[in-house]
Amino acid sequence: MAMQVRDSVVRSTPVREWVGGQGRKLVYLHGFEQHPGGAAFLGKLAEGRQVLAPEHPGFGASGGSEHIDGLIDLVLHYRDYLEGCAQGGQVDLMGHSLGGMFAAEIAAICPDLVGKLVLVDAYGLWLDEHPQPDPFAILPDDFAAAKWADPGNWADKEPNSFDGEAEHYIYYRSQNLGAASKFMWPLPDRGLSGRLERIRAETLIVHGAHDGFVPLAYAEAFAEGIPNARTVIISDAGHMPMIEAEAAFLDAVSDFLD
Repeated sequence: MAMQVRDSVVRSTPVREWVGGQGRKLVYLHGFEQHPGGAAFLGKLAEGRQVLAPEHPGFGASGGSEHIDGLIDLVLHYRDYLEGCAQGGQVDLMGHSLGGMFAAEIAAICPDLVGKLVLVDAYGLWLDEHPQPDPFAILPDDFAAAKWADPGNWADKEPNSFDGEAEHYIYYRSQNLGAASKFMWPLPDRGLSGRLERIRAETLIVHGAHDGFVPLAYAEAFAEGIPNARTVIISDAGHMPMIEAEAAFLDAVSDFLD
């Protein structure tokens, strides 16, 4: 299923999003580097539902970063976006990395809008005994080693760019990391652990076993904090299981959503 790019507006804020499929809506929130564009895993998810994948404010061609002063502003932006998608009902919500942090916050603060919740290698917590590396200061080789279970196979391919077009990734990288730093620096902890118990959505936690950015202990912490959450660990993946172990990722997520 091919994903189509479209431009929309949320309360005067420009939003670029990728949309595909029909049926129950699944909103995908991307990670701290950039939107994956019309990635293969999104197209395959769209074979059984309608997938909507917006760029965060301040990322890529989406605007509004100047109006986002903190986490509450970000959650309110997505509340407005989800209300437009849900049209009086609920949508399923998936977030990866920084997007997982956003998705968990949205599900805790706006439980009326979220049907099922999927958190993929999510930021948002801090465990002193399992510190996370600073993604804004890490050296390139260490960055690749933290991101991929098999950096030799994936590090030079950068599949997490706009439809594989490397020039877009390079063009937007500094802008995107600047927008992400509002929520991830100096620590990606805004008190989410105290709000996890408010999540009422049925929740699936998916985590790459070799994630060097968000260690596996964080999947366990999310599972302990969210009522009735279930966990799937993908053995041959790092921070990007939807890319590095696409089939296993899609099996886990599709079984849960269906």
